[in-house]
Amino acid sequence: MTSLPGRGVSPSSSDPLCEGNAAPSSSSSSGQDLKQWKNSILSCVFSSPFSIFEAHQDSSANRSLKPHSGSYAWSRFLRRIACTSSMWRFLGASKALTSSDVWFLGKCYKLSSEELSNSSDCESGNAAFLEDFSSRIWITYRKGFDAISDSKYTSDVNWGCMVRSSQMLVAQALIFHHLGRSWRKPSQKPYSPEYIGILHMFGDSEACAFSIHNLLQAGKSYGLAAGSWVGPYAMCRAWQTLVRTNREHHEAVDGNGNFPMALYVVSGDEDGERGGAPVVCIDVAAQLCCDFNKNQSTWSPILLLVPLVLGLDKLNPRYIPLLKETLTFPQSLGILGGKPGTSTYIAGVQDDRALYLDPHEVQLAVDIAADNLEADTSSYHCSTVRDLALDLIDPSLAIGFYCRDKDDFDDFCSRASELVDKANGAPLFTVVQSVQPSKQMYNEESSSGDGMDSINVEGLDGSGETGEEEWEIL
Repeated sequence: MTSLPGRGVSPSSSDPLCEGNAAPSSSSSSGQDLKQWKNSILSCVFSSPFSIFEAHQDSSANRSLKPHSGSYAWSRFLRRIACTSSMWRFLGASKALTSSDVWFLGKCYKLSSEELSNSSDCESGNAAFLEDFSSRIWITYRKGFDAISDSKYTSDVNWGCMVRSSQMLVAQALIFHHLGRSWRKPSQKPYSPEYIGILHMFGDSEACAFSIHNLLQAGKSYGLAAGSWVGPYAMCRAWQTLVRTNREHHEAVDGNGNFPMALYVVSGDEDGERGGAPVVCIDVAAQLCCDFNKNQSTWSPILLLVPLVLGLDKLNPRYIPLLKETLTFPQSLGILGGKPGTSTYIAGVQDDRALYLDPHEVQLAVDIAADNLEADTSSYHCSTVRDLALDLIDPSLAIGFYCRDKDDFDDFCSRASELVDKANGAPLFTVVQSVQPSKQMYNEESSSGDGMDSINVEGLDGSGETGEEEWEIL
C-alpha cells in the first residue's frame, strides 16, 4: 500500500527522485526501502510548483520558464512521469483525476489549479482527497481462510466480489457511525478500539459477525452460495437477514446487538427484480427505528439499502445524472456496482467517471483480534483510485445511505424528493409519508389511526416492503 505524504513537506536533497536517482532494485532493497522511496516521490510531486493533475496545461504558461533553467527541466520531467499510467498506479492515484471537482461519499474536493496552489486549505486539493480515499475500509478477495460452511472453498477468488463490495459499504456506515465522516486512518499506533473492532467484524471466519461465511449462510434463501456470483438485490436481502439474526442472538445473550442502527432495504415490489422505482416510506423507517429501540418512540440511526434495476442490457443514460447526484448527499455510502459480472464499490465521481475501490485483489486472510490495537491493518486500506465510465456500469446496482438521526433522515428525504423533481418522470426512487389507510396497513386493534405505533408491521417483512400497495407520494 502507498502511504500519503505529509502536508507541507518540501522536497529534500535526500529524496531519490529529487536527486535523479533510479528506483531501488528489488534485488537490493527491502519492502521498507521501496515504501520510503515511493513516499519521497509523492512528497516531491505534491509540493512541486505545478499540479500533476494538470495534464493538459496551457503551453503558454511553460514559455514563461527559461528553456534551459533547472526548474523548467524539473517540471518537464515530473509532468512526463506523472502522465504515464504505470506511474499513476505506482503513486497510488489515478490518471482519471483531472482539475474537475470530485464528489466522494458526500464530500466535495476542489482539484482546480487555484485550489491546489493553496496548501493551507486542508479540506481541498488532491492530497486531502487521497487521504480521505485511503482511509476508507478496503475489503478484497482473500485466500487461506477456514472452509465456508460445508463447502471446500477456502478462498473467494473469482466469485466473491459482490460480497466484498457490500462489506465495504456497510463498513463505511459503521465508520461514519462510530468515528464520524471526518475520521482519517491514524499514522501511528495504537489505533482506536472502535476502528479495530469494526475490522474484526469483517474478518474471514464464522466467529466474525459480518464475515463472508456468515453472509453466505444468511443469504441461502436468496441464492447466495460459495462459488456463485450474486446480484445486488439478493446481497441487500442477505444483509437484512444477517443483521436481524445477529441482533436476535446478541439480545438473547447480553441484551445488546453489535449492529448499532436500523436497516431498511427499500424495494418497490415483492421480489425487487421487476424494475420500477423503489419507495422510501417515512412511516416504515420510523417503525424500524422504533423496533430497533425496543418500542421506544425515539429515532435511531438507520442504514438504507436501495437496490435498483436501471436498464436491460446497459444502464439507461437518463439515470446517470441522478446517480451522480446521490453521491453528493451527505448521507451517501456509495454504490454497489461495476461492469456486468464484476462488482466494485463506487464511492465517488468526477465528470463522467465513477471512482471506486476494487475488491479483485487477492490477499491472504488475516485475523485482527478485537482487542489488538497494534494490529497491522494495511491490507484494509488502498491508495489506488480506479475509475470507470459511468455509462458502463451494470444497470443492476444498489445505493447506500446512512442517517445518524431524525434530522439527518429528514434532510435525506428532502434531497431525495428534490431528486425526484429532476427525474423527468423516471426517478431512481421516490419518497412517501405513509401507506394509504384504505389498504389496511394499520393495526385493526389500534383506535388512534395515526402515529408509528399504528402501522401493521405484520404487513411488512422487516425491510419496509409492502408488495403492490398504494402510496401517498410526497
